[in-house]
Amino acid sequence: MTPEEQELIMGLAVGLGNGPTRTLDEVLAHFGESDGEALALRLLRDAMERQDADDVEMALILHAAAGASVEEFLEPLTELFPADWHRDHEDIVRMLGRLRSPRTVPTLALATHWVPEHLEWDENRALAVKAIWALGAIPGPEAQESLEALRDDENEIIRENALKQLARRGEL
Repeated sequence: MTPEEQELIMGLAVGLGNGPTRTLDEVLAHFGESDGEALALRLLRDAMERQDADDVEMALILHAAAGASVEEFLEPLTELFPADWHRDHEDIVRMLGRLRSPRTVPTLALATHWVPEHLEWDENRALAVKAIWALGAIPGPEAQESLEALRDDENEIIRENALKQLARRGEL
């Protein structure tokens, strides 16, 4: 993606105190597309193939602006999550959490323990906390087992959040 195309897509993002400066129709017209979800998926797959962190971010911005479903993005997002060459791990966990699908449990469980290099500074373990809360919203035994495995975790933040989710689910 060219810097101009990245700037165009960034115009879809809502900044601090500012609304979008571009419309989805403008972006779609530029790319010669009519379906924002299809374009976002194509751009995401292309960024993954090239391992381009900036273009991953652009694809996720476009995904949000297009109001695209996460279901169509499940496979590439779960494939992308453990890659250490991008910076969108928290966004991926948030998106997978919206699905509330047992199919996301392995990726969310990984997110409770793995700390990408760019998040090593975060003593509050925001990525893990987001993953735990996402697991808490997923029905079924897979999510339950993942949360139970965290109830005795050595990290207090992880342990407390897992216990909160188990209590919320009525499993304590």
